[in-house]
Amino acid sequence: MHRLRKLVDSDPRSGRCLTRATREDYYAPRVRGTGTSVMTQSSGGILPLRNNQDVVVCRQAVRRLANESGFGVVGQTMLMTAASELARNTLKYGGGGHVIYEVIGGRSVGIRLVFVDHGPGIADIQQAMVDGWTSGRGMGLGLGGAKRLVHEFDIVSSSAEGTTVTVVRWK
Repeated sequence: MHRLRKLVDSDPRSGRCLTRATREDYYAPRVRGTGTSVMTQSSGGILPLRNNQDVVVCRQAVRRLANESGFGVVGQTMLMTAASELARNTLKYGGGGHVIYEVIGGRSVGIRLVFVDHGPGIADIQQAMVDGWTSGRGMGLGLGGAKRLVHEFDIVSSSAEGTTVTVVRWK
């Protein structure tokens, strides 16, 4: 019987995104030798955010990690929705970047996501957190909405360094 898993990076030979379930015995040898990221409960890693497909991969990867970490459906959905919004902001306003993901522990299990871009930064973070305010054509619910969906939220931004948003959702 073949165990299926989801690959969350691109195939180094073809450049195609590997986001579909694939046979472990077919892909595993190629993946191990190339450093391609595979989501497992005990893993942490980095996913690029360069285009809309990467946002989809991020969303799927976060859902899978939350599921494997024992989050309920509501917790999975809340974390996945926050991740999707922050990934889109990283791409749209920061010109792309990456997300660092990890399962964290202690008294409880949680997932930490760190979204990093090197864009122009956010001039007024307090204003950007207000529902209804947008620097573009959006609805202005992104950062504030993402904050409400997680337990911990931190944002650091400067015009020289870009923006880093860190969120944690506990099980």
